[in-house]
Amino acid sequence: MDTPQQMKDTLQRCIDTHKDELHSLSRDIWSRPELAGNETHAHDRLVRFFSQDKTWTVETHYKIPTAFRASWGPVGGGAGGEQVVNVGFLCEYDALPGIGHACGHNLIAEVGAAAAVGLKAALERQTGLPRPVKITVLGTPAEEDIGGKIDLINAGAFADVDLVFMAHPAQQDASFLPCVTLDEVMVKYHGKESHASVYPWEGVNALDAAVLAYNNLSALRQQLKPDWRLHGIIKHGGVKPNIIPAYTELDFYLRTPLVKDLNDLKAKAEACFRAAAVATGCRVEMIYPYHAYYNILPNATLATLYENNGKALGIQFPEQLANFVGSTDFGNVSFIVPGIHPFFYIGTDALNHTEEYTKAAGAEKAQLFTLRTAKALAMTAVDVVCSPDLLKQVRDDFSLANLK
Repeated sequence: MDTPQQMKDTLQRCIDTHKDELHSLSRDIWSRPELAGNETHAHDRLVRFFSQDKTWTVETHYKIPTAFRASWGPVGGGAGGEQVVNVGFLCEYDALPGIGHACGHNLIAEVGAAAAVGLKAALERQTGLPRPVKITVLGTPAEEDIGGKIDLINAGAFADVDLVFMAHPAQQDASFLPCVTLDEVMVKYHGKESHASVYPWEGVNALDAAVLAYNNLSALRQQLKPDWRLHGIIKHGGVKPNIIPAYTELDFYLRTPLVKDLNDLKAKAEACFRAAAVATGCRVEMIYPYHAYYNILPNATLATLYENNGKALGIQFPEQLANFVGSTDFGNVSFIVPGIHPFFYIGTDALNHTEEYTKAAGAEKAQLFTLRTAKALAMTAVDVVCSPDLLKQVRDDFSLANLK
């Protein structure tokens, strides 16, 4: 059996050998951006990538229409009877409306594919590992909306996975950034139309309700904790100035650092929405159209291993981390499976969700950073599968984080 370092050397060579193919995969997804739940081309492209190696078992449209699963193993166990360690890599590939892959999900897909292929190369000739190892790649669509990972959780896609790895493009390299919870609420006010000049007293003004609700929330912000977030828009405010609006609609995002605080914020916001309805005589509907996104649970052991491997590859981790308050459905995964979700620099100071970042995500310059991140993830997986003690530490960190 090779040493862990020899296995790491093997996986690096493998990823380097496939770098053109991996770039082509990423660029192909980048060039045809698809919105959440509609990623048919990206799904098919990733399925073809894994299907060309017949040692992967590939399942298309896995549990939800644009998800997939590619599996390899188990391999490399000892005398027999040991429980398999299933290492998962996640690929995202949905884009943003209007500006395409401005969050670099094409690179997330490339990282997941590269890390899985590299780890497979490191493991496929090994015997005598502490436990047999299986690799599972999950294509997880609809992160920007809907929450595809949560649908996959509910469908049992993570039931047999022991560890999960993915990485997200950003403005710097970091083994962990504290992503926050997110819940979206659509608020609909129903009133009664009337002529705004001739018979205003006959109307029930739904726009007044929407404006009051917006102002109620603005006042509420003064009493919110500094790291809570409440922001939104009025999506529909009426149809004509001389018609009292009978229907209006708002769309708001609610965010807190920890999932345990999210219900408190929701209760406060809902009180503001109901108060506006009472004040105007409107009927109010509050609809939560998508899954709530949880904060990411940290895993100190995986973070330390990732940083050590990253530094060996030349990644620099700044002491002062960016103030990142975005949200991801990976947070929900981190509550059920030990995992890591590092961020990686792609050679630009542009900010995510901008046209400049879209260009950077498709550029050749991003490849060095992307594949280096994939290597660091796969090397971290090697450390864990080769050491029962490290695997136990990872699981202990996971249990401890869930108790907080």
